[in-house]
Amino acid sequence: MNRLEEILRVKRAEIGRLRARAKELERQALQRNDFRDFRSALRQSDDKLGVIAELKKASPSAGVIAESFDPIEIAKDYERGGINAISVLTDAQFFQGKLQDLADVRRVVSVPLLRKDFIRDEIQIAESAANGADAILLIVAALEQKELLDLLDAAATYRLDALVEVHTREELNRALGAGAKIIGINNRNLATFDVDLAVTEELCREVPDDVIFVSESGIKTPQDIARMKACGVDAVLVGEALMRGEVSIEQLRAVI
Repeated sequence: MNRLEEILRVKRAEIGRLRARAKELERQALQRNDFRDFRSALRQSDDKLGVIAELKKASPSAGVIAESFDPIEIAKDYERGGINAISVLTDAQFFQGKLQDLADVRRVVSVPLLRKDFIRDEIQIAESAANGADAILLIVAALEQKELLDLLDAAATYRLDALVEVHTREELNRALGAGAKIIGINNRNLATFDVDLAVTEELCREVPDDVIFVSESGIKTPQDIARMKACGVDAVLVGEALMRGEVSIEQLRAVI
């Protein structure tokens, strides 16, 4: 079993438990009227890159990244640094995240929030909206095409943007065919967790100009930012390097 399959097996069980709360979550999600525009936040009018800063305590590949993890204070620091959006990892078993982190961060920052988890079912989208997300992550490698289409429709129903994540040309074509408006090229292979920034470089010319284009994973230095900027990306998602203190928002801002 590869890494992604292992995670999805756990998610199926989580979704099963979540169904008992379906009506409550749908009601809460549909009552929201305080959405922040994630898509617009990523495309800067002055030719600078948007930055999605991630809150991530741990990962399956790196183990614990931040021993002292205070998502509220970190999110405040991110916003003071001038980031455009915040990604909140909510998976508990593999990333030591919490859904409560999303709701807590929502109360202390004004930038859009992306819920980063392994979304496989509409009830997870309702749950995301009910807990303060402005956008969700949809991973093409984890979804059949009909599932992807259905989840994009559900995101629209709950007024959430969707960052549709791809790693290969085939996945990119599937995302575009499904009508994705925001595409994230993940430099990490989710089957092996190997990372290579060349993935963005190989796929960047295939992304249409009217689609918001994000590069994710493995971006650790100002040089990496410059490399991604040369590909024409609209935004970058940076997590582990920020969490470890290997790079600061100010250092990233100096080159974007």
